[in-house]
Parts: sequence; C-alpha cells; structure tokens
Amino acid sequence: MAVKKWIVKSFGVIKAMGLVFGDIGTSPIYTLTVIFIFLKPTQENIFGIVSLIVWTLILIVQVQYAWFAMSLGKRGEGGSIVLRSILLPLLKSKSSIIFFSILTYLGIALLIGDGVITPAISILSAVEGLILIPQLQAINTSEIILIAGIIAIGLFTFQKKGTEKVARAFGPIMVIWFFALAATGLMSIIQYPAIIKAVNPFYALYFVTHHGFATFFVLSEVILCATGAEALYADMGHLGREPIVKGWHVVFIALLLNYLGQGAFLLLYPDTKTVLFGMIYHLIHPLYLPFLLLSISATVIASQAMISGTFSIIYQGMTTRILPLLKVDYTSSQFKSQIYISVINWFLLAGILIIILIFKKSEHLAVAYGLAVTGSMTITGIMMTTIYYLKKDYVKTFILVLVTLVDTLFLLSNTTKIIHGGYISLMIASLPFIIILIYTNGNKRLFRGFQPMGLEKFLEKFTEMYGNHSKIPGTALYFAKDVRRIPPYVVRTMFTTGIIYTDNIIVSLNQKEEPYGLRAIFREDLTDGLRLFEIEFGYMEIINIEEILTKSGIDELVIFYGAEDIDTRHFIWKIFAMIKKLSPDLVHFYKIPANKLYGVITRVEM
Repeated sequence: MAVKKWIVKSFGVIKAMGLVFGDIGTSPIYTLTVIFIFLKPTQENIFGIVSLIVWTLILIVQVQYAWFAMSLGKRGEGGSIVLRSILLPLLKSKSSIIFFSILTYLGIALLIGDGVITPAISILSAVEGLILIPQLQAINTSEIILIAGIIAIGLFTFQKKGTEKVARAFGPIMVIWFFALAATGLMSIIQYPAIIKAVNPFYALYFVTHHGFATFFVLSEVILCATGAEALYADMGHLGREPIVKGWHVVFIALLLNYLGQGAFLLLYPDTKTVLFGMIYHLIHPLYLPFLLLSISATVIASQAMISGTFSIIYQGMTTRILPLLKVDYTSSQFKSQIYISVINWFLLAGILIIILIFKKSEHLAVAYGLAVTGSMTITGIMMTTIYYLKKDYVKTFILVLVTLVDTLFLLSNTTKIIHGGYISLMIASLPFIIILIYTNGNKRLFRGFQPMGLEKFLEKFTEMYGNHSKIPGTALYFAKDVRRIPPYVVRTMFTTGIIYTDNIIVSLNQKEEPYGLRAIFREDLTDGLRLFEIEFGYMEIINIEEILTKSGIDELVIFYGAEDIDTRHFIWKIFAMIKKLSPDLVHFYKIPANKLYGVITRVEM
C-alpha cells in the first residue's frame, strides 16, 4: 500500500514537472548569456552574478511562493483572485477594498502579459541553439523565426486536449531535461570546484555594494532566473500543492547545479557567447544535437506553465464577475479546474507570434522581458504581507516585508526596460486591465439602471395576480442573483404580459468566497405559488444546473432569463455593451437546455 502511495505521489511530481516548471526550468538557457552581453566575465562579476541568481531563487521562488503563497491557497486553488478572497473579509474600509481590488485586477492583467512574452523568449532562445551546429551556422534570422512560429502554433493547437494530457506527455521530457541540467552542471563544477563558494550570499552583497548604479540594470536581467515562479501558485488548481512543492525541491537542486556549472564554465571560457549551449557543446559534444532537441522540447513545455496558469486566472475572473463570461471546455473529471478557453488560447498565440516577429532575437526580447513578471510578484508580495499583518502573524509579516522589498527592487530595475521594448508587455497587460475596469464598473451601473423591485412590493403584486388571474399549468423557473431585489424581466413577464404559472420558482445563484463547495436547497415558500430554490457554490465549482434541478425534483416546463439591450451614447459604455453582446449570458454559460429557455429583453439606458 505504501509503495502504491509513493508511486501515485511520484506521478504527481512528474506531472508538475511538465505543467508547472517548464518556464523556470528553461531560464538557464538565456539568463547568464543575457547578463554577460553587457557585463565583463571577470571572476568577481561571475561569482557575484551566480550568487545573486542562487539567492533570487531562494527568496522569490522558495520563500515567497513555495512557502508563503502556496500556504494561502483555498481548497487547492491559488492566484491573485484567491488572495483577494482571503484579504477582502479582513479589510474594514471601503477605500482599502477598492485599492486591493484594483491591485488584483492589475495582477491578473500582468499575468496575462507575462503569458504572452514567456513562451516567445523561451522558444526563440532554444531555436537559436541551432546556430552552434556547424552544418547549420548559415541559418538566418527569418528561418529561426519561422521555426519558432511553427513550434508555437503546434503547442497552442495541442491545448484543447487538456492540461491533464499535456502534463502526462510533457512530464517525462522535463524529468530528462532537469537531469541533463543537473548532470552537465555537476560535470562543469568538477572542472572548477571553487564556484561552489558562490552559494555564499557575501558575493551577491559584495557585487551589489561595489557596482553602484550598474547593479540596478544587472538586477533587471538577474530576475530572468525566477520567471515562472508565479506559475507555482497560479497552477495549484491543476495538480494540487503537494506535488508542486515536492517537484520544486528537485527542480531547485537541478537549477542550482546548472547555474554553478555555467559560472564555472564561464570562468574557464570567458569568450563564450551562449553559455549553456557552449558548456554542453564543450562537455558532451557528441550529444549536443540530442540536447538541443531536448531544449527545444523543454521550451515548448515552458510555455505550458503560463498557459495553464492564465486559463485558471481567467476562469476565476469569470466566475467572480471580474471578467466577462467566455466559452469554457472542461477537460478533466478528476481536477475541476483543468480547463480550456478557446478565445484566450488563440489570443495568447496571436500575441506570441507578433512578439516573435517584432523582436526577432531572444537577446532583444530579454531586454524587454521582466516588467510584467516583477509587477505580478510585487503585487502578490503586497497582498500576502497585508493578509499576515491583519491576521497578526508578525513574524511572517516581517519576512514578507523583506521579500516584497526585494520584489520592488526588481520591479524598479525593470522600469529601465520600458523604452527598450518593455512597453510591449504593458500594452498587452493594459488590454485585459481596461476590459476588467469597464466590465466591473459597467455591471455596477447596469444593475443600478435595472431598477429592481423590492421583494415586499413584488410579493404584494404577485399575490394579487396569482389569486385573480388564470394560470398556466406547470412549473416556471426564474433566475435572480438576490431574491430581495427582483430583476425587471421577472416583473415584466408576470405583471406586464400576465404570464403566471401554477408553480413559480425563483432560482437564486449564490456564489461563495470559497473556491469549492456546493449546496442546493428549497427555502421556505415566499407565498402561495412562489417558491425559492437556492444554489450556493464556490467560485471554482463547475456546476450542472440541469442536473441539480432534476435531483431536487424540479420538472420545469419553461425557464425565463433576462437579457439586456443597452442604449448609450457614451464611448466607454458602448464598449461595455459590445462585451456583453459577445459574451454568453449566465444560462448559456452554465449550459441550461435551450429548448426550455425564453429570454426576456430589458432595455437599459446608460
């Protein structure tokens, strides 16, 4: 039994390798190479940079994400929205609620921006390794771009198979990749054992204190070693906390050995241009081509972590009414949050192809990369620090204050990249951020424009109507978010058109702050002929309303739902109206049978 349990856990870790650690696991391909384009490869600089990389991995990935962020998950779910759901009940002032809500929106937007740039730089940097093969040295930039584009298209086409199948296919490849990183790193360390001293934080501090303002620019590239750290938290819902944390411990050892090995190799061969590929070419020349193919496979997988994380965050945004509803396919019966969102999938692909065409080379893209990543990390740090402070856990608060200051330092250093292409990531992130602001504020204004009827007045009119008018035999369902405020379409259907059934049920969909949990019950009858059925569910629950109704003994004849016809001359609200038209309404999102549906349109001026 113990052996079987160990095998199951091992498979979970292997899946995590394929789904979560691709991005951070392929950072060794370009991190040191990019840094030493601008920095002289002296012994002092190499020791300092390697030490900075080691301690960035420890502070950002291990402490901030593996220890703190992943301990703040809810029922296995992680991400900015989960942090928001934990934080908001602890806040007392309206201004602080608004501030942290906007911070959450910004975190979501930056994660999406990161989800576009990460695959582009990962795939480009690996394909560029072809140049080191003597027979392929004549390959030009256009051909590299073409190959990278084909790989990206193949990856995103595969997404509809589901993250479970993706992880199963990619996991074993990443296990081989991390073994190769560790083994080659160790081989290089043996040739220059003194590099192990770079683990001492003294070398990182010495570099920072002795290079003045230049440190600021170097840090903007050092953070490349930790890109993908946010995927550990965002992807929790796909695999659970335990396999990701255990997987990280294995990945950290492989990365540590490889970065130390690259440092050792650079000390011996300071003229090397592409450090990792140069090290591999020197150490295991006959196996260079297989390693190159392995690296290309790994960079494809690297993109998967951000894609899966983006799907999770978008779904959380939809179910918490931060983002408009989109068509969702559920790809796993085991993990509820393993999903595929077609529109987001192709949006990411389009963005990646555009990025590859604009920057053409990974070294150009690296100059623009990191702004969205560090922004997302800083926001996560601020929110976690506030949560622990409000919970009066001052030891953890103090640790997180220090870590968040490090995040902030990395973020500030990356602002230097804005003029060199960093604005691209901000432009990409601005699109979802603007959509979130328009959608959330538009819904608030729309709700005020609806002018719902109070329950007490509604019951008076209903009782009179039900007692004095003829009724249609059968059961009719109506949806209402809050039964205390009856939507205009219910009022119009019953009182304006005079449509009343013998049995009328108001279905209240009540979403909880928790990610999971489902309860469906009849409340006490509101009045004769009018019942209240409440469905209470977590924001990550995949609910089957038709099945819930059937199990509760409801055999409805018709289902009425409200649709809006927005009339506005305001440019912003015209965008909101377009978003509402393009996104499915609630009943279609939850796939309620179309043959029973009757939409009632309410015209609203905004």
